Amino acid sequence: MAVYSIFLKESVRKDLAAIPKGDLQRIMERIGCLADNPRPAGCEKLSGQEKYRLRQGNYRIIYSIQDTQLTVWVVKVGHRREVYRN
Repeated sequence: MAVYSIFLKESVRKDLAAIPKGDLQRIMERIGCLADNPRPAGCEKLSGQEKYRLRQGNYRIIYSIQDTQLTVWVVKVGHRREVYRN
């Protein structure tokens, strides 16, 4: 199986800075696992978008997959109540 490269939008780095250290470690491990399997059990495709949602505790990881380039772009990480607000 191919290994995907993981990229974070600059805004995601700011999102991650606000997350407590213990939660942050688990979130980063979950993001790292996307390199081997970008569509793990429990991920959901967002309706009307080419993005996926993955849960990690009370946090949500929103990302897009580019299969032709073997890349995953994480576009948003946040608390479940905040992640869908613009």
